[in-house]
Amino acid sequence: MRLIAYSRLHQFIRKLFLYFDKLWLSLGWLLIALTVFLSLMPTPPQVMDFYQSDKLEHLFTYTILMLWFAQIYERHSYLCLGLSFIAMGVSLELLQGLSGFRTFEYSDILANTTGVLFGWLLAKTSMANCLIWIKTRVTHLMQN
Repeated sequence: MRLIAYSRLHQFIRKLFLYFDKLWLSLGWLLIALTVFLSLMPTPPQVMDFYQSDKLEHLFTYTILMLWFAQIYERHSYLCLGLSFIAMGVSLELLQGLSGFRTFEYSDILANTTGVLFGWLLAKTSMANCLIWIKTRVTHLMQN
């Protein structure tokens, strides 16, 4: 009887882990969609209000994107992830320049790329374990 209960608990934990993996990936894609939407809307909200504050927003956004996905995928995928986010940033800047209501700025591309590099570096620290930490804490709570 105890073996059956353990087996069911083990199956539940495996399903929970798979659920979290799908959740993290879905939230990551939501972050990408939000970034694209905010990058292409005519008048995005101003989070900070000082000269060139949008550069800090670009830096922060691309740092979060790279760090988020670096926690989901293996280290050997970091180069592909980084290049993909850099390409996304360049593409969005080009689309902004073509839009007629936003402007193309090389400094935004530099801020995006720097953000990707910061995210990459942070992914090599203990910050790369944030999602794993959350997943194990929730799983531990579910076991008790």
